[in-house]
Amino acid sequence: MGIVDDLLKRCHEVGSDPRNTNYAGGNASAKGVAEDPVTGGDVELMWVKGSGGDLGTLKESGLAVLRLDRLRALVNVYPGVEREDEMVAAFDHCGFGKGGAAPSIDTAMHGLVDAAHVDHLHPDSGIAIATAADGEELTRRIFGDRVVWVPWRRPGFQLGLDIAAIKKDNPQAIGCVLGGHGITAWGGTSAECQANSLDIIRTAEAYIAEHGRTDPFGAVIHETLPEAERRERAAALFPLIRGLASTDRPQVGHYTDTPEVLDFVARAEHPRLAALGTSCPDHFLRTKVRPLVLDLSPTAPLDEVRDRLRELHEAYREDYRGYYERYATENSPAMRGADPAVVLVPGVGMFSFGKDKQTARVAGEFYLNAVNVMRGAEALSAYAPIPESEKFRIEYWELEEAKLRRMPRPKALATRVAFVTGGGSGIGAATARRLAAEGACVVVADRDAGAAEKVAAEIGASALQPTDVATSVVVDVTDETQIAAALREAVLAFGGVDLVVNNAGLSLSKPLLET
Repeated sequence: MGIVDDLLKRCHEVGSDPRNTNYAGGNASAKGVAEDPVTGGDVELMWVKGSGGDLGTLKESGLAVLRLDRLRALVNVYPGVEREDEMVAAFDHCGFGKGGAAPSIDTAMHGLVDAAHVDHLHPDSGIAIATAADGEELTRRIFGDRVVWVPWRRPGFQLGLDIAAIKKDNPQAIGCVLGGHGITAWGGTSAECQANSLDIIRTAEAYIAEHGRTDPFGAVIHETLPEAERRERAAALFPLIRGLASTDRPQVGHYTDTPEVLDFVARAEHPRLAALGTSCPDHFLRTKVRPLVLDLSPTAPLDEVRDRLRELHEAYREDYRGYYERYATENSPAMRGADPAVVLVPGVGMFSFGKDKQTARVAGEFYLNAVNVMRGAEALSAYAPIPESEKFRIEYWELEEAKLRRMPRPKALATRVAFVTGGGSGIGAATARRLAAEGACVVVADRDAGAAEKVAAEIGASALQPTDVATSVVVDVTDETQIAAALREAVLAFGGVDLVVNNAGLSLSKPLLET
């Protein structure tokens, strides 16, 4: 296999396991020699995951390819920490050949470290050590001198210089823990780099399991509702919560009631920890700095819960505006919206939101990562994320704003949820396909379960997770009970229903007067 094939194989194997890194998080690189088509001579190159790509599904087109001589020469023109954002534009002048992905902010880390292969990952166990109050001491205790602690520094060129110096000064080390952030590992071969990454991750996991407290989130203070009752309440609350989360701009929702989430919101410490916010930059860029947390019993009357959610939402918006105003400068991007991306409801679960279903689902997955990080940090020490001011610097980073500007314009029906009856065939199936093509999330409803499932699967076939685009429900529209149940399933899938295409019906073949 060639250098690129080995790199992609490593990315897929490491990135396919959520214990190793989160979706679209982290990056990996490989250095090697190729022929320069201009001179015919050899040239040193680096292949590295580009901005916004996902390790587990990465393709060659998602790699940035750079000349190492030019990349390393940037050290001579580096203007210092206060102007290091300018270095990302400089990466474009180091490119080799046509096309390729846009280089990410972590490119310097990979290029400046003197190792043929480098991984930078965001494993829950590694971030637990990185966000522990005594993370530096824990790193020494767990790894000895094989892994080196790096104090928090915002991702960028200087962090690349720091890690390069650590690698040079610690020849025995296989990697480092980046305070408040994640891990970086290296190796002389792709296999060695992968082994070193997994060694750091699994060693941290084992240490937490062996030495951590068994109840890091405290005593149980809220009962978890039985599944049927839990889903009934979730369906009753979801449209309201989605509406609140869509105050500034329309959102699609995702509901999560995994055991890990339900245990977190049942425990005494969850309000305190949730208020501290997430730490890893990849986390809070998708979840915002902290979630909205309902402070009522799971069995409180629904009307009381709805009123309290409205009050908490208004307080959340006011708090977020204050956060923005505390740290914004005249050069900061405009506030992107003050609504929560994650809402926690004791006894019921987690509701997460985004510009489409995938974004909403991934936001929930990232907050689950954050829960796992808090569990590990609290089990060994105390959870101590990076300061709020640093979170703001990353959330409202001009480089992040530039990434958002590169996103394609949303389709006409983006964020809308369509419920199509009789969607398993004919006009209904064609309508469902057209709505999805226009950007809507589609619920294909039909009394023929197999037909509805087939159409939904066809619509979602091009998505990483087909149910992010379409789902199917079984319903006979002559039965009110079935209609109510089908709409509940639609709400639990996407957060609500915005459009209804009432297509189901039977065609009668009789004379006009009899009809």
